[in-house]
Amino acid sequence: MTADSFTQINCSFPIITSVILISVSIIQIYRFARLSIKQEEASFLELFLDVFIGFILCLMTIVSAMIITIGFMDWCADITQRFPSCEIAAGQKIIKGDDKIDTSGFYVQMGTAQFGAWGAFATCVLITVAGLLKLINNHEMTNMRVSMYLERQRLVNEDASRESLDTPGDFSH
Repeated sequence: MTADSFTQINCSFPIITSVILISVSIIQIYRFARLSIKQEEASFLELFLDVFIGFILCLMTIVSAMIITIGFMDWCADITQRFPSCEIAAGQKIIKGDDKIDTSGFYVQMGTAQFGAWGAFATCVLITVAGLLKLINNHEMTNMRVSMYLERQRLVNEDASRESLDTPGDFSH
């Protein structure tokens, strides 16, 4: 793997992660709106998939945030060898030759990307934790319903057997 392809992967992975995050967010908004309109609860499988997908998105987002942060730190470390600070270097003509690369907003853009990536990670963690809590609540409620049903059946059977013992049988036939 060459350094150029490694750089391309470092640039592409955060972009791919953001596209996946946006796609999953749109799908989730549609699902939650549909469930809200129908006034239904999500099934255990749907909640489990929400938590699993949220966990995968958390992993992808933290890797993207680390890639952006490390890349930004490396750029600042390299650029401060020529300029006194990263902020000052952002508007300078850094690249030699006729590449026509505009670096005027690089520092602000990278700072914004870094903030967005860490913000997306924090949001993914919050959503995943909320989904996990909802999954646990759903599981407890399901267990409680089953337990109540079994207890009700036991009481009905107990009452039925008690009534058959309390009433004397008609043995006149």
